Amino acid sequence: MTESSADAVTPAPDEETGVAASPVEPRGLSRRGLLGLAIGGGVAGLAVGAGAGLAGGVALGRERATGDARVVYDFFGEHQAGITTPVQEHLHFASFDMMPRTDRDDLISLLQDWSYAASRITQGLDVSATGAVGGDAQQPPDDTGEALGLLAAGLTITIGFGPTLFENEDGDRYGIASLRPAGLERLPAFLGDDLDPAHSQGDLCIQACADDPQVAVHAIRNLSRIAFGRAKLRWSQLGFGKTSRTTSGQATPRNLFGFKDGTANILADDAKALADHVWVPASTEPAWMAGGSYLVARKIAMLIETWDRVRLAEQDTIIGREKGSGAPLSGGDEFTAPKFGTKAIDAHSHVRLAHPEQNDGIRILRRGFNYVDGNNALGRLDAGLFFLSYQRDPAQFITLQRALSTDLMNEYIKHVGSGIWAIPGGVKPGSYVGAELFA
Repeated sequence: MTESSADAVTPAPDEETGVAASPVEPRGLSRRGLLGLAIGGGVAGLAVGAGAGLAGGVALGRERATGDARVVYDFFGEHQAGITTPVQEHLHFASFDMMPRTDRDDLISLLQDWSYAASRITQGLDVSATGAVGGDAQQPPDDTGEALGLLAAGLTITIGFGPTLFENEDGDRYGIASLRPAGLERLPAFLGDDLDPAHSQGDLCIQACADDPQVAVHAIRNLSRIAFGRAKLRWSQLGFGKTSRTTSGQATPRNLFGFKDGTANILADDAKALADHVWVPASTEPAWMAGGSYLVARKIAMLIETWDRVRLAEQDTIIGREKGSGAPLSGGDEFTAPKFGTKAIDAHSHVRLAHPEQNDGIRILRRGFNYVDGNNALGRLDAGLFFLSYQRDPAQFITLQRALSTDLMNEYIKHVGSGIWAIPGGVKPGSYVGAELFA
């Protein structure tokens, strides 16, 4: 399956167990540190084996997801899953830093281990063949077990590399500084930024999306355990309620301001738009990024209580669309092209400043989620948008963000977290994420 396909892949059931076959267990499975799960024998066994049994793995079957819990997306493909895949309802995003004194072999083995585990859990299996209950009862299990009985629920795992992975204050730790893409740099400061360093950046990132929140949390929890001794969790974010769509079959969702969000997003079946705006072409250096993309994450706090006291007409003016229908204020329905030559749409409305017509045709693919992190010290909702966008060049996002400097909506939002990561192309069966970087 290729990433651009909107169709899910469901493995054929095993003749004896009646459960979808699992990827083949890598040779040399061993424990690293107290809880880590390491693969010492390379990645020859990463390919999905049609005849492989579950071994000690546990069949999953309980449905509780918001969508069709039976949906399965392949971890392997031309592009990484979780970009043009139909946006799921739940997110667990995590940023990691490599541990001090780790070397190139540590980084490679971590990516191999993550890829192996991801190839299993995206199919609804435990992280290893012995899993949560099939191993030595006198040892900690390989899998934490909270997803036992749950289906795959459309889980996707997307892995990226931050600028500091290539070089940081300690220098070129892994011998890859010369292969850092020119555009992979910490994002510049933008007007209105109030960034929390503890919720920004990171050497590595993992985006886990699913239609069951427990499935997404299980993915990050177990990939974090696998990283033990090699990488540590820097920060993470839970998200719910997608704020964009990536297929024509999905209705446009709403953000916490109550407006439809992502009406003009790039869709999975628009091959030309994806090639022009999302996928890094094969002709671009460095060659290892071919078929990949760049991910920008921004945690945007919304001043919910202030916004809720704004008149409806003013809310419409700020956004440039009708709150109910999503239609531009210049007329038509949700998908009618806005007419910016009229006075109906304010010159500083969000829809005008962000529109491709006003930005030399620049487009990005959005996959954001709502978030609510409880209340802040003032008793107000700590809530907002966890913005995620994919683009073939970070300059696309930078240009759009600068264009929004006079956005009327800026009075009601605050950017509090930020990060950028290179997302390598898809993983081939028998390989691992980013293998071309270390070739």
